[in-house]
Amino acid sequence: MESTWRAVDEYFERQLALGDPALNAALADSSAAGLPAINVTAAQGKLLALLAESINARRILEVGTLGGYSTIWMARSLPADGRLVTLEIDRHHAAVAQRNIDRAGVADRVSILVAPAIDSLKSMIANGVVPFDLVFIDADKERSLEYFEASLTLSHPGSLIIVDNVVRKGAVVEAASEDAMVQGIRRLIDRLVDEKRVSATAIQTVGGKGYDGFLLARVMNEGDRVIG
Repeated sequence: MESTWRAVDEYFERQLALGDPALNAALADSSAAGLPAINVTAAQGKLLALLAESINARRILEVGTLGGYSTIWMARSLPADGRLVTLEIDRHHAAVAQRNIDRAGVADRVSILVAPAIDSLKSMIANGVVPFDLVFIDADKERSLEYFEASLTLSHPGSLIIVDNVVRKGAVVEAASEDAMVQGIRRLIDRLVDEKRVSATAIQTVGGKGYDGFLLARVMNEGDRVIG
């Protein structure tokens, strides 16, 4: 089935023109630089951009830059005075991403912070930065709960928080899994059971990246009614 999933993704990418020279070059240069091919697909990148546009996002936080592919998609959704802060632990990845971001013409809206993501998040909290309208978490899954909780602190009512790769090819249902990434996602899901500050759902996906999915949470106003 994976060949069919990939073909369908390619069909939509082609028919809906989900890509351009700058985005394609970002993928090519990331591959040439030896970065792992774990970036979002073009369809997922467009979804991130549409979600940002739908809430008129002016400030976006990304946890996990890699080669800057998803960064470019989201940065393009911002107004001219918008800001995107993206966190990356690997200096080589950050350097590749910066070149890709520069070529895409969105460097004026993007700041890459090179450090362990949790350190950058704690620093932003301590410094009382302006809250973010949208957060995209796509980093080491073992620390998903920590990233989510920090992102929640850095958000405001109405913000969206998206966590990628939460299905783990279905392994997320395996309570006894010895995979640290699976257990990291499960800790996050378990925490959300009693988290009243957000309304959340998780969606399974198939496509060019195989079988996975994402979690989408909306930060609630106090007193908001959670549907479901």
